[in-house]
Amino acid sequence: MPITLPENLPAFDVLRREGVMVMSESRAARQDIRPLRIGLLNLMPKKIQTENQFARLIGATPLQIELSLIRMTEHKTKNTAAEHMAEFYRPFQEVKGEKFDGLIITGAPIEHLPFEEVTYWDEMLEVMDWTQTNVHSTFGVCWGGMAMINHFHGVEKHMLEQKAFGCFRHRNLAPSSPYLRGFSDDFVIPVSRWTEMRQDEIDAVPGLVTLLASDEVGPCLVEDPAHRALYIFNHFEYDSDTLKQEYDRDVANGTPVNIPVNYYPDDDPSKPPLNRWRSHGHLLYGNWINQIYQTTPYDLAEIGS
Repeated sequence: MPITLPENLPAFDVLRREGVMVMSESRAARQDIRPLRIGLLNLMPKKIQTENQFARLIGATPLQIELSLIRMTEHKTKNTAAEHMAEFYRPFQEVKGEKFDGLIITGAPIEHLPFEEVTYWDEMLEVMDWTQTNVHSTFGVCWGGMAMINHFHGVEKHMLEQKAFGCFRHRNLAPSSPYLRGFSDDFVIPVSRWTEMRQDEIDAVPGLVTLLASDEVGPCLVEDPAHRALYIFNHFEYDSDTLKQEYDRDVANGTPVNIPVNYYPDDDPSKPPLNRWRSHGHLLYGNWINQIYQTTPYDLAEIGS
C-alpha cells in the first residue's frame, strides 16, 4: 500500500520516480480502509529535503499512510518558499485538536542553545505534552529526541569539544525489540551534532531502554514506553549526500571542519560517498509504522485515552 501525498507536493514525484508507491488524496479517499495518520513536525531549515527523506522511509511499508506536514505556529522559515509553507503546512495551533497515530519531531540546527532560549520553546513544550493525549506513538529525531527526553525525564544534553560528524559503527543492544526486527548486530549510522546524551544519565532513569549505541558517539536510539516514544540522536533518514552537503557548505564558508569520519571512500572528498545505512533506516521506520498499526486504536478518538 502507498503513502498518501498531495500530487503537487515535490515529494510526490521524487518518490514515484524512486519506485515508492504514492497515492493521490482523491484516490485514497475512494479506498475503504483507514490510513494511518502520521504527522511530521518539520523543524529543519530545508523543509523539502526533510519531507522527502521521511516520506521515503515511512512510505516503504505495506500500509496506507496519510502524511500531515506541521510547523511551529509563529516561527518563520528563511530557507523554504512561503508559498510552499502556506500550501502544504499547517501550524500546530491549527492541528492540536486532532488525533494522530504517529508523530515525527525532526531535528533543528539550534543544539548550541539551551532549550529555554529557543524562540519556540514554549510551544514545543505544548507539543510534547499534547503527544500524550493526541498521538499514539512519537518519534523524536536528533534535537527533537533530545528535547523530549529532557522534558519528560530531565536528561541533559552536553556540548562536545568537537563535532561528531561522519558515519559511525553502532551496536544492536536489543535484538528482540520489535523496533529492531531484521537489524544486524553491527551497522553504520550518519551522525552530525555538536551535543551528546550520556548513557549513564539515561540509565539512571527508570523505564528508559537504550536499543542502539556506539562506543564512539554514545547512545543512539532510546525507547520510552511510558510516553509511547522513541528518541534517536542520529540520522538514518539522511540521503547519501547529506553529510557531503554539510561538509561542502562549511568548507565554502571557511568554517573549520573535519572530513566526515568513515564516509568518503579512502577519506577522499573528491570521491562520491557510498550509502551504507539505507536498509537499516527502512527497517527501523518500517518497524515503527508496523508497531503503530498493531497497537493503535481503530477509532482515532480513542487515541490517548
